[in-house]
Amino acid sequence: MIFQITNLWQILGWFLVFAGLIVMNELGRRTKLGGLIIFVVIPSILTVYFILAHAGLFGGHDNPTVAYMDGWFHYFKLYAADIGCVGFMMIKYKWGIGKEKWFAWFPWAIVAANIMIANVSDMESALAAYKISGDLAGAWWASNEGVFLYGGWWNVVNALAGMINIFCMTGCVHLYTSKDKNKSDMLWPDMTIWFIIAYDIWNFEYTYLNLPTHTWYCGVALLLAPTFANALWNKGAWIQNRANTLAIWCMWAQVVPLFQLKGIFAAVLPSVYGGATAAGVTTMDLYEKAIALYNAGDGKTVKAGQIIQSMGITADPRMQGFVAMLALAANVLCISVIIRNAVKLGKNPYSNEVFKGTGDYEEAMQRAEI
Repeated sequence: MIFQITNLWQILGWFLVFAGLIVMNELGRRTKLGGLIIFVVIPSILTVYFILAHAGLFGGHDNPTVAYMDGWFHYFKLYAADIGCVGFMMIKYKWGIGKEKWFAWFPWAIVAANIMIANVSDMESALAAYKISGDLAGAWWASNEGVFLYGGWWNVVNALAGMINIFCMTGCVHLYTSKDKNKSDMLWPDMTIWFIIAYDIWNFEYTYLNLPTHTWYCGVALLLAPTFANALWNKGAWIQNRANTLAIWCMWAQVVPLFQLKGIFAAVLPSVYGGATAAGVTTMDLYEKAIALYNAGDGKTVKAGQIIQSMGITADPRMQGFVAMLALAANVLCISVIIRNAVKLGKNPYSNEVFKGTGDYEEAMQRAEI
C-alpha cells in the first residue's frame, strides 16, 4: 500500500543501503581517525570534485552529479549534516569550542534548523498545489530536483507535526561522552524512544511527500539504520548516528545518483504514482519529464498534472494523508508526555532532563562518562 515493490532486486538494494550505512557509521564513530576521514577528509575532497565538475571537468554537464543532483537542496543537506557530524565530534572529544557549555545547544539548534527547512519544503508543496488547483485537495507539480510531487493538505499536517517535533527535544544541554576507551559516542540520554519514533514517522512522511522517488532509501533505510543501532547496541547516541548516516548517504547519493534512479536498484516508487508500474513508468522516466517541465518554467502549472495523466498515472494520496495524520498524532503524544513529566517535576524540559527513570534514559546513562 505504501510502495510499489515489483522485484527482489529492489529489496536487495534496500538491504545493501541499510547495511552499508550501519557499517560506515561504525567506522566513523568508533575512532577519531575514522571520523576525521569520513566526515572531514572525504567531504573536503568531494567539495573540490563538485567545483571542478561544475567547471567542466569530469564530464561537465554529463557528470552524474551535475546532471541529476545539482539542486541547492542536495548540497545543503550534505553540508548541513556533515557540519552536525563534526560538531558532535567536537563535543564528544572536547575539541575547541566543544568544551564550552554554550556549545551544548549546538545539537538542538542544528536539528531544529534541519526540521524547519523540511517544514518550509512541505509548505512550498502545499502552496504550489493551492496555486494550481485553488484548494488543498491535491495537485501535481514538478520540483527543481526533477520530481513530480502531489501537494495538498497532508503537507500542512506534516509541517505542523514537524513544528511540534522541534519542541520534543528535551534535556538539550545534558550531553555526555561515552566512557568506552575510544570515547565513541556523544550521548543525549533524554532523547529517548518517544522522540525517536515521533521524529522517524514525521521525517519518513517528509521524504514520502517531498522526495518520493528517493524515499525507499532516504526515507526508510536511512531512518531505520540509526534507530536499529540505538535499539540494539548504541543506546543514547541516536542523534549522532542519525547525522552520521545522513551525511554518508548524501555523499553517496551526490556522487552516485544513478544508483537510485535507474538499473536494478532504482528506488521503488511510492503508491502516490498510482498505476506507474503497470504502465511501465520508471523512476528515470519521471525524472526526465519533471526536470524538463521545471526547466521550461512550468513546474508549478497544470501542465504537471497533464504530463502525469499522459503517462498513465493516477494520483493516489491515501497513504500520504494517513501517514501525515500518524505523524501528527505521534508528535502530539510525545509533547503531551513531555509536558506531563515537566509539570510533575516542576522543571523546564529543555534545560533539564524529564525522562529520568525510564529504560532508555538509564541505559544511556550507564554508558556515560560522568
